[in-house]
Amino acid sequence: MPWIDGKSCTGCGICVNECPVDKISMKIEKAEINMAECIRCGICHDVCPQDSVRHDSEKIPNMIDANVEMTKKYMELCAQYLGDVKEKGKCLKRMRKHFNSQKIITERTLKELEKLEDS
Repeated sequence: MPWIDGKSCTGCGICVNECPVDKISMKIEKAEINMAECIRCGICHDVCPQDSVRHDSEKIPNMIDANVEMTKKYMELCAQYLGDVKEKGKCLKRMRKHFNSQKIITERTLKELEKLEDS
């Protein structure tokens, strides 16, 4: 999914004008994408002269770090509120199940999307 790098966006508005679904707007002199309604057409990537429209794959390391930090936080909170350090391990198991289910959802979604290529 696209995102705007606010550090390099100059607020030229080209992406705003070129978005076919009018889902990019200017906020404090920077472009902002309404991700809930963006159709992921890629036009904004192509027209940005500053290369400020970025791909979400660039955020993967940060997203992984955030997931690990969130898990650590939950582990500590489980131990604190449930009064037993063993709860950390139980919480970790639950979080691993959570992320495994997300992995399964992603894998199965990709398989279904492959079928769209064949149709």
